[in-house]
Amino acid sequence: MRQFTWDDLQYFLAVARTGQLTTAARRLRTNHVTVSRRIDRLEEALAARLFERNPRGYIVTALGEKLIESAEVMEREAERFQNEASGGIASPSGVVRLSILEGFANFFLADRLPLMTQSYPGLSVEMVTIQQIVSLSRREADLSITLNASRTGRYYQEKLMPYRLFVYGSADYLARHATIRRQADLSEHRFIGYIEDMIFTPGLDYMREILPGLRASYQSSSIFAQLSAARTGFGLCILPYYIACIYPELVPVLPKELHLNRDYWLICHEDIVSTPRIKVLSNFMKSELESQAANFAGLPILN
Repeated sequence: MRQFTWDDLQYFLAVARTGQLTTAARRLRTNHVTVSRRIDRLEEALAARLFERNPRGYIVTALGEKLIESAEVMEREAERFQNEASGGIASPSGVVRLSILEGFANFFLADRLPLMTQSYPGLSVEMVTIQQIVSLSRREADLSITLNASRTGRYYQEKLMPYRLFVYGSADYLARHATIRRQADLSEHRFIGYIEDMIFTPGLDYMREILPGLRASYQSSSIFAQLSAARTGFGLCILPYYIACIYPELVPVLPKELHLNRDYWLICHEDIVSTPRIKVLSNFMKSELESQAANFAGLPILN
């Protein structure tokens, strides 16, 4: 058997986790030709096929699946060795792909995350806001921020922050339409919401909780588009307080009677949750959220 190095296993893990040479190359900060060559070299050294190649990418073979766990143990030990050798002050490096809900990403994290990454020049964060296109189970993402805990898989899961949503209308819209004095009055108004057959997680299905049978007149898969429609006075919209409070033209409707409770969850594979690159990002998000707990809970309008 020919010798192989730890570097070869890093290439193996990157391809196993992404299923694509180009994606693995981006994470390793090299090119796809180099990744392909290193995978071929590793398979030659082991005299075994670790991946099946097809037009959709690289699929781990049964043998490859068996080797992933051992390679991940070596990865963790190598990172621990580096951290101890540097006296516990090793700077996190590598790529972290974060799958995250659009609202949380664009209206809270987007202007905060660049400040964090400036402190860690070796760390690259990829923020994916279309959760339907990436899968944590297929390791297409390292971290995921969702509305529900996962019921399957070997994941580390932590509730990040509860938050509240309220019904909003622009001051202009509310002035031009019938006064809302009770929940039943909502049926007389136009609503803005998600496209019903494209709701990918139950936590986004607001309408049936606010008023069963109510259907949005204007539907979009984007919370940003919904927000824009509400601000222009099209109709009523269900929005998180921490987003809507930025826009003074939006007025909450019966906030003490009409609000929804949700939670943000952080989910990560157990085998990488303690790695420096994951810890620094997750700790940063938790720290930033702690300082904004009142806004996420909507306390300013409830009190």
